[in-house]
Amino acid sequence: MRDALRIALHEEMERDETVFVMGEEVAYWHGTHKVTREFINEYGESRVKDTPISEMAIAGAAVGAAMAGLRPVAEIMTINFAFLAFDAIINHAAKIRYMFDGQFKVPMVVRAATGWGMQATASHSQTPEPIFAHFPGLYVGCPSNARDAKGMLKAAIRDDNPVLFTEVIALYPKPSPVPEDTDFTIPIGKSDLKREGDHVTLVAYGRGVDWALQAADQLEKDGVRAAVVDLRWLRPLDMSIVFESFKQTNRAVVVEESLPHYSFGSEIAAQIQEKMFDYMDAPVKRVSAADVPLPFAHDIELMALPNAQKVVDAVKEIL
Repeated sequence: MRDALRIALHEEMERDETVFVMGEEVAYWHGTHKVTREFINEYGESRVKDTPISEMAIAGAAVGAAMAGLRPVAEIMTINFAFLAFDAIINHAAKIRYMFDGQFKVPMVVRAATGWGMQATASHSQTPEPIFAHFPGLYVGCPSNARDAKGMLKAAIRDDNPVLFTEVIALYPKPSPVPEDTDFTIPIGKSDLKREGDHVTLVAYGRGVDWALQAADQLEKDGVRAAVVDLRWLRPLDMSIVFESFKQTNRAVVVEESLPHYSFGSEIAAQIQEKMFDYMDAPVKRVSAADVPLPFAHDIELMALPNAQKVVDAVKEIL
């Protein structure tokens, strides 16, 4: 997935000279996660900009550049640091087009690594995309594989609205086929059916899709056919495939890496209850991280996180 993101950035910078990247260590250090490796050698300092260690400055400068006609791709080293840029992202980027009645647009992308980072501790291992998705005016995407990562990032860069694009740390090394077409994009706000099934619908995004697919493989051995829906975008949120699947399965489990309260899982469960009540044969179950700051010790860190077995257990509860 790391390479797919790099290819997407490269293709968009080749296609459109107004696209540039900025962030901490994106140039001469080649990016903390090596997504921008060698970019400085190819595009130079005018389009690959190392910034001060100030997330508010990074996001604020990106907003100004976008309003002035450029297409910045601003990297926030991890989404945990995006809280320092909350004012620029939420009060500025997400609001300007609305408050100026369309006279200004803010075509910027904020890339941020998200999720559990191998004992990175409580303040560096959060998965808070649902917090950002709460606010209208900001698109929020999180791919679960390399193919989607390329297509979604290219669509985000081309769009005229601000996008928070999060990349799951644990998925950076995960391979999958990626189209070579330089115009391959995946529409913003379009979910995807990753696996068909008629006994239960598993709804997820990001790393949750991995756990859901692993659980579906396990469940199939017991004769349970689980559908897996990857929402891909938290805003705009496309529930159409979820609803169609739920009409067949009548049961759902929502899988997420983030915390359980005021969450992605809460929203999905609420929408299913509101709009699919006549099809419900069981409560919607949620599988998420434990409601605690993520521990440092590796064994209990894993205990606090979701996994495929927890998804299997949740499915068996409602069957």
